[in-house]
Amino acid sequence: MSPYALSMLMSSLAVGTIVTLSSHHWFLAWMGLEINTLAIIPLMTKMHHPRAAESATKYFLTQATASALILFSTTINAWMTGEWTIMNMTNPTPTVILTLALAIKLGIAPFHLWLPDVLQGLNMLTCLILSTWQKLAPMALMMLTSHQLNTNLLIAMALMSAIIGGWGGLNQTQMRKIMAYSSIAHLGWMILVISFAPSLALLNLLIYLVLTSSMFLMLMTLNSTNTNKLSISWLKTPTLAASMMITLMALGGLPPTSGFLPKWLILQEMTKQHLGALSALMAMSALLSLFFYIRLSYTISMTSPPNISNSSLTWRKKKNLTYVIPILIIMSATMMPITPTLLLLN
Repeated sequence: MSPYALSMLMSSLAVGTIVTLSSHHWFLAWMGLEINTLAIIPLMTKMHHPRAAESATKYFLTQATASALILFSTTINAWMTGEWTIMNMTNPTPTVILTLALAIKLGIAPFHLWLPDVLQGLNMLTCLILSTWQKLAPMALMMLTSHQLNTNLLIAMALMSAIIGGWGGLNQTQMRKIMAYSSIAHLGWMILVISFAPSLALLNLLIYLVLTSSMFLMLMTLNSTNTNKLSISWLKTPTLAASMMITLMALGGLPPTSGFLPKWLILQEMTKQHLGALSALMAMSALLSLFFYIRLSYTISMTSPPNISNSSLTWRKKKNLTYVIPILIIMSATMMPITPTLLLLN
């Protein structure tokens, strides 16, 4: 792809998200979402492969349906209330339609089936954009309207997402599908607490962005797209393979990594809301996700392919590691000590 076209598309992605984040009018927010969708479609199809075309088609149809539902719900709300303000969603019918539309946009269960298939047909860089940047605008809209959304519907979708995100990743061997189910599970934790403490949902989103970005950048550096390629990563770059194990543990939510912080705070908040049974179910669903993260760590560290070479390291092209990866790895492993500061900010 031409650098000029790529810079224009990336700028359009940024503009679409900023327009949605800074808008108070529903039509302007919808327009930002549409700019986002139209900007990423050429990035998805730049590989000129049937799988990429299939993924782009699925993504476009799904996002078009969600955008139509958002416009429909906001039009009904404007018809009932007389204004297009985002913060004024008082009627239950358009509120429920809006919740379902944003769930489709984000890939929250039971509207999650498009996400693994779409990610599987894309390259790692586009998967990174789709799993991180494209979540910002819909999640911002959900946070803005969180005090008016149906809490029972959000809790049901959150529990379903956490269970399906853990269950679906158990038998996967492709890294992109594993990261898709990981995204579904993390989104379940976010929308669980969004009605009670939006600041905790924002903290969870930020930590999710750090962990997912570091994971995708490491997979891009090691050129690992499935578990078989992941098993030879130790021979390529031992330091990066060890760092990947730490990031996987953080994604699973093991202490003392950063991934444990949002889960701990969310379970604490749910217990304060007298939702003990729900907290127990969410904690048990996290064990499902933790299982396939541990399986990946086992693949990295304790399995190796047959090697007929006398050298302990495989031949590889020298890659210049960017400074972004070490920073993200450090953030994914060492945010637990600043927990008291984060609690004071909350």
